[in-house]
Amino acid sequence: MTSEPNKLVHAGPEDGWHGVVAPASRFAPESGRYHLYIGYFCPFAHRVNLVRVLKGLDSAIDISVVKAYPKGETGWSFPGANGPDDTYEGSTPDKLFGSKYLREVYFRADKDYKGKYSVPLLWDTKEGTAVNNESIEMLRWFQTGFDEILPQGSPQRSLTLYPEHLRAKIDEVAAWVTRDLNLGVYRAGFARDQATYDKNVIPVFAALNQLEQLIRKHGGPYVLGKELTELDVLAYTTVIRFDVVYVQHFKLNLGTIRGNYPVILEWLKNLYWNVAGFRETTNFKHIKENYTKSHSDINPLAITPLGPYPDIDSGVDLNFDAIDPGVVAHPAVLEHQKTLPDV
Repeated sequence: MTSEPNKLVHAGPEDGWHGVVAPASRFAPESGRYHLYIGYFCPFAHRVNLVRVLKGLDSAIDISVVKAYPKGETGWSFPGANGPDDTYEGSTPDKLFGSKYLREVYFRADKDYKGKYSVPLLWDTKEGTAVNNESIEMLRWFQTGFDEILPQGSPQRSLTLYPEHLRAKIDEVAAWVTRDLNLGVYRAGFARDQATYDKNVIPVFAALNQLEQLIRKHGGPYVLGKELTELDVLAYTTVIRFDVVYVQHFKLNLGTIRGNYPVILEWLKNLYWNVAGFRETTNFKHIKENYTKSHSDINPLAITPLGPYPDIDSGVDLNFDAIDPGVVAHPAVLEHQKTLPDV
């Protein structure tokens, strides 16, 4: 992850944007100056919006929310793109420009842009250009970039998800969580043949096995114990989608969170029900309908399953020491788990 305020922002039409909001830089922290484009369905946009809320930047950085589907050749759209009856609960118009499609915003920053029209996208209204569309970069510098506009002594200003004494461990764990879990679900889910699926489904459950052990070892309620860190954000935005989408839609059915991972389940429920920001940034309707109605090759009839029910269980047990860790004991999963760093 980078947090260099002087890094080249945009190298050209083939590149994304890599700007950093930081004091005394081109993109200085100012309330109302920046606007964030997101989709509630996207785990990568979710992680940035979540940090935005955790840091108390709700009023300083407004959001525009694209519809969950359809994506189509023109990319993600805003309500009204196909006429006045084109509405979708929870989405918003493009509050800055009234665009029909997200790609129109990208072209305002670079008329020759040839990359993906992805969320999240942070826009600078002062310079009239994109700042950043790389979620892993924003996840890091959103934690500190706006601190000077937050009240002195407030918990939001002092919040960091990358504390110095845990950085080595965060970096170590984030490497395999990102590779095998965050990205792994897509490698398996978008597999075009049996061999590719068989290969890529294994690391996902090895990572879940390891995450189960990691939370249990540190005693919860967070991945590394008593402090909320980037690891909780990285893991949450994938795990909250696991049972409701990935198990059936991406054929990740070697196990479920609620059925096979009791430690992860309590960790997940605690974040959702007890930690402000997590529930508020999670929209199950957008999540379920995006995947099931946007991937015609995977789900050609675009039918969205009713289950599982409920989307997430209520009731939280924070006595992690008393929970016996679960495991998906498929031989190939256990073998891959041996390659991961010790918890």
